[in-house]
This record gives sequence, C-alpha cells and structure tokens, in this order.
Amino acid sequence: MFKTLINAFKIKDLRKKILITLGLLILFRVGCALPCPGLDLADAMAGQTSGGVSFFSLMNLLSGDALSNGSILALGVSPYITASIVIQLLTVAIPSLERLSKQGEDGRRKISFYTRIAALVLSLAQAIGIVVSFRSSVNENYLPGVPLWVICAGVVLVLTAGGMFTVWLGERITQLGIGNGMSLLIFVGIISSSGTAISNAIGSVKDDLSHLWTIIIYVVALVAIFGLIVWIDSAERRVGVKYAKQIKGRKMYGGQDTFIPIKLNASGVMPIIFATSLLTLPQLIINIFWPQSQAEVWYQTYMGTNSWAYIVLLALLILAFAFFYAQITFDTDDISRRMQQQGGFIPGIRPGRTTSDYLKKISRRITLFGAIFLAVIALIPSLAFKAIDDAVAATLINAFSTTGLMIIVSVALEFDKSLSAQMLMRNYKGFLD
Repeated sequence: MFKTLINAFKIKDLRKKILITLGLLILFRVGCALPCPGLDLADAMAGQTSGGVSFFSLMNLLSGDALSNGSILALGVSPYITASIVIQLLTVAIPSLERLSKQGEDGRRKISFYTRIAALVLSLAQAIGIVVSFRSSVNENYLPGVPLWVICAGVVLVLTAGGMFTVWLGERITQLGIGNGMSLLIFVGIISSSGTAISNAIGSVKDDLSHLWTIIIYVVALVAIFGLIVWIDSAERRVGVKYAKQIKGRKMYGGQDTFIPIKLNASGVMPIIFATSLLTLPQLIINIFWPQSQAEVWYQTYMGTNSWAYIVLLALLILAFAFFYAQITFDTDDISRRMQQQGGFIPGIRPGRTTSDYLKKISRRITLFGAIFLAVIALIPSLAFKAIDDAVAATLINAFSTTGLMIIVSVALEFDKSLSAQMLMRNYKGFLD
C-alpha cells in the first residue's frame, strides 16, 4: 500500500487529489476539536464511553472522540451511515425505489438526495437526544438572561449543522479526492481516538511497570487479530463460469473462462453496526425519557454490555443481519439471469433456476462462516471485559475495538484499490496517447 501511495504521489493529478483529501480530513479533525457553544460533555461522556459498548460510545467511536469532546461535529458520520442503511433497506422493500436504483446516474443522484434528507432528519433527532440525555451538561449561564430552552435549541441547531457539514465534507472527498469520503472520515476518527488512548496507556507504564506486560500482550493480540481480519476480508470462493462461443456477423464472441467471486465476509462490518445499534437503542430511549430510574438500573444490570444476555443476543443478531445483508448484496436470481442471457453457465449446472439455487447454496454456506467470524470478533471486547479487571487493559480494549479494527482494515484496502485503479486508468491513458 505504501509503495502504491509513493508511486501515486509522483503523478501530478493524483498528487493533487491526495493533497485535497488530506486537507479536507485535516479540516474535519479541526472541526472535531472546536467546542459546541453552551455544551460540555467531557464529564458526562466519561461514564458512557468506558466499560463496554453503548449507543453513545458507538457514536463517539465513529466521530473520533468528537462527541466526548462536545465539539460542533459531535454527530460525526453516524446520521449519514444510518440514513444510507435505511434507504438501502427501503430500496429492496419498495418497488419504486428499486426501479429508481436501476435508472443509472440519474437514479443514483435521486437516491443520494433522499439519503441526505434522511441524514438531516436523523441528525436533528440525534442532536435532540444528546441534549435531552445530557441536559445537565448544557451551560445555563452561557447567555445570561436567556431562557434555558433557547440555549438548548441553539445547541441542537449547531450539532445538526455540524452533522450535515460532515456529510458535505465526505461528499467533497468522494468527488474531488480519492476513495469513499465517509469511510475515510471514520478511518481518521478511529485512528485519532485510538492513538490518544494508547498514548495514555503507555504513559501509565511510568507509574507502574506491571502495566508493561499488559501492553505487550495487547499489542501481540492486536497484531494477530489484525492479520486475521485482513485474511478473512480477502478470502473468497470463486465459482467457475464458462461462456459459449457466439458468432455475431463476422466476429466470434465468448469462449473464455471466468469466475464469480463470492467473498467470505461480503457484508463487512455492517451486521455488527446493525446489531449493536439495535441493542443499544433501548438504552438511548431510557436515558431520554426515564433518566436515573429503576428501568435504567435494570437495563444496565441484565442487558449491559458485560451481561451474558447481551452477548447471546448480539451473536444471534449478527448472524441474522449477516444472512439478511448477504441476500441484499448478492442477488443470485439476477446473476443467473444475466449469465443465461450472455451464454454463460457453470460447468455441471443447468442454466436458469438450477444455477440460482446452486449459487444460493454456496452463498449460504460461505455467509455462515463469515457470520460466525463477525460474531466472534464482535464478542471479543465483552468477553475480555468479563475476564480482565484492569483499568489499563480496559482502556486499550476501548481504544482499538474489534469493530474499529474491521473498519480500519476495510477502509485501508478500499483506499488502496481506489488509488491503484486511478493509477491504472492514467497508465492506459498515456499508452493510448
């Protein structure tokens, strides 16, 4: 990857795109450091982002500690990601949206507009949820003589505007830079927040040398998990396909052999985000409507991130969402129909319905192994918290969660592929010229 980056930097157009991407990412991190007027979440978020996964800790992870800092970009890319997921699911459920998604560039532009509208609504809802949940963190004396509800409304507007500004930054990176802008914003946020936590853990070694072994064991486990994620992310099953020779006019087409790649983990980290968001949503609702009540105590005791009920439900939901997402992203009926139209077939399998059933069978088996991998990866932090009672270890586990590792790996590989594709396109252009 570094070699590809160095070679790309030698090309003027790519160097310009890389610098634009870096500039916009720096602008995003500057926005994450600017405090939101009238809001101080440092003390309130300390208990929410430690000791496991919650709705707010997930938002804080995706925003790169912007939420715990109470910055103007505290919402991060979370509203846009949720909106994208909702629109993608509705595209499968609503026929009109499905037809719109197949109308080429114009259809994608309209779906992108609907996604931005949904992101605006979710940004407003999440901003209201933050202000209501952490109402004690709103500075009543920020504007003397101004009613508290006016200050809260101003905080909501600033947070909502910050969320939409993050969406704008991501879209500009996608258009003017290299790679997917939203993914790169998440990547930079996770790296920055993890770097801060790791530096704090290393600083604790000066006070107590016993923490040194904890850090060494953590680094070894981190490298092993990182390698496993990279290996699984690149693993795929290749189904061989042959195309019959076709004579059209005076030319002969087809006759070549190819394959259909079915990735072991085609859904990426989405099932983990789905399952975690669904399990932590009741906690957000309880914090808003019944703060410091018996319901909150009961939920933390029996459904907290360290409880066995949470671990079992998280594993089951990840398995369910992995199979559901695989059916959405890998349409075997459409693949079988296009293969039949182009004269392609899988050796030993009849074209048409039989091919579709055969691909579904393979997809289910591969998805099962991928879903088990995701469940194990997602449960590592909860199981580690139950087994380890050490403050430094807990800080390190929160710093580089397995969910964050998967996001980092997938974004890094995606960026490398985008950069390689840009270089290949320019090489072809120079060859043709």
